[in-house]
Formats: sequence, C-alpha cells, structure tokens
Amino acid sequence: MPSLNLRRWLLTVAAGAALALGAGPSTAQQLDKLTITVPAAPGGGWDGTARAVQQALQKEGIVPTVEVTNVPGAGGTIGLARFAKARGNEMMVSGLVMVGAILTQKSPVTLDEVTPLARLIGEYEVIVVPAASKFKTLEDLIAAFKKDPGSVAWAGGSAGGADHILIGRIAQETGVPPARVNYIAHAGGGEALASLLSNDVAAGVSGYAEFAGQIKSGELRALAVSSPERLPGVDIPTLKEKGIDVEFLNWRGLFGPGKLSDKERQMLLQTIDRMVQSDSWKRILDERKWVNTYLPGDAFAKFIAEDQKRIKAVLTDVGLVK
Repeated sequence: MPSLNLRRWLLTVAAGAALALGAGPSTAQQLDKLTITVPAAPGGGWDGTARAVQQALQKEGIVPTVEVTNVPGAGGTIGLARFAKARGNEMMVSGLVMVGAILTQKSPVTLDEVTPLARLIGEYEVIVVPAASKFKTLEDLIAAFKKDPGSVAWAGGSAGGADHILIGRIAQETGVPPARVNYIAHAGGGEALASLLSNDVAAGVSGYAEFAGQIKSGELRALAVSSPERLPGVDIPTLKEKGIDVEFLNWRGLFGPGKLSDKERQMLLQTIDRMVQSDSWKRILDERKWVNTYLPGDAFAKFIAEDQKRIKAVLTDVGLVK
C-alpha cells in the first residue's frame, strides 16, 4: 500500500490531469469572435438582450470580441432570412414576437430554417402613458378604451408580436372587440418610446426594462404590469390587481444558422451555457427584472414547436390570423 506522502502525490497528479483534460476541450472550442444579429431596430427588447449577452460574454472572457448587428423590418423576418445562411460563429436573438410575425405576415421564411440554441429569458410587459397624459390610472385608460376603442392609440412593437397580443387579450377581458384595437406598430422599442414621449399615442406596451429609465425619470407613468405579482422592488400594480385577469410573459432566446455542423452547434451551446452560469449574467437578470427561463438545445426546439401552436391560437382569437 502506498505511503501517505505517495498517496498525496498521486492524488495531486490525478487532479492536475483531470483539470487539464477538463480545460483542454473548452479552450480548444472557445470562440475568438462572435456576431449577434438583432432582427430589429436598436432600442428594443431583442437589441437589449443581444447587448446584454455581448456584455456578459466579453466581461467574463468567454468570447473576446462580440459584435451586434441590427437588421430591422417585417417583425424580424428580414433579419431571419439573412441570418439563415450565416456562418458557425454567429447567433441571432429572437423570441415570441417573431413567432407572431411569421404567422401574421405569412412569411416564406420560418424558424425551421435556423437552429434553436437556447431560450434565455422571459420579461413581463408594462403599460405606460406619457407623463402629461389625462389617464392617471389604468381604470381611466380602460374606461376610454371601452367607450371608444379607436380613440386610444396603443404603441408597441411589430404587428402580431408580444405587445400586440397583450393588448388583444386585455381587449377580450374588458369586452372590447380585438378587431377595433387601434394598434400602432413600430420596428423597435426605441421607435415606440419616441412616439410616447412626443405624445403621438395614448399608451404604450413593452418589456419593463425598455421603459424602466423613463418610468424612473418621470417621463412615463406606469399603469400596470402583466406579472402574476408585483415585480421585486417595482411599485407598479398588476393587471390582476386592477381586475383584468391577464398574465403574460414574453420570451427571448438565441438561434444559430440553418446549417451547423455538430461541432459548431456544440461550441455555440457551450458558449451560451458558460454565459448563463456566470455572475455577470445573473447580475443583468436581477438589474433588468428578467426571469431566467433558460432552456437549451433540443428542449428549446420542442418548446418552440409547442409555442407556435399556442401563439397561432391566440392570434386567431384576436383576429390577426385566419
């Protein structure tokens, strides 16, 4: 039997060998550069998600160089068409909004032409009005909406997206025919924000993080959030508190190009997993009040297939898909 000192030496060597073996594949597969496509204009939820991923990857040293490219238009389907033929060191941010846009616009390009990598986050929506608005509460806004739906212009993202779906569900719950909703679609959250700040619309809907700065500064007044309970540290009532039985979570995730080798797919999945486990990413989730809905690989692909059916049913109910 080996002596105590010899056993310690053998354990040290074994541990060092295991560490080397564990580090070898990770180092060999580390990306030097990554491009993230945002199929929307700057300033929206997809753009914010992409730049959060960029920040975490670079800060943690997971990928030294990360670039973000915006390709706006048609609810993300223009960017989707371009990205489908991208290379193995590229990813695209997308989510529920694109599922709706593909259906409402009868896009010839679908999510079947890209590779699902991981669902990352969920974000609850917030309903806001300009600071000078006559609508002081959600009750005020809904009263006007019910009396004359067309007189209340709602700003949000693309037609058929998460913002549009939420307003359609609110209409259903308050007895307003969804077809009478006066929805003003925008290419991104930045454009919707500009419409609100210039008082071109009565109200707006978007993810909480997109409007958080303007809510805190007093430029926008938040009337309600779509979460089941109030967001931690955020004093905004829920729709349910206000008597509207609607709860809504908008998801976002990452996709790879349509044609990926097994090695390229594993490299991207490994990169995302390392980021999700990092302290930088956890801080970002906490700061932006995002919900961790991480679901990688094949499980994410299965989720998308199920979500496409769910969103189609919702859009049919609100009259956006026949």
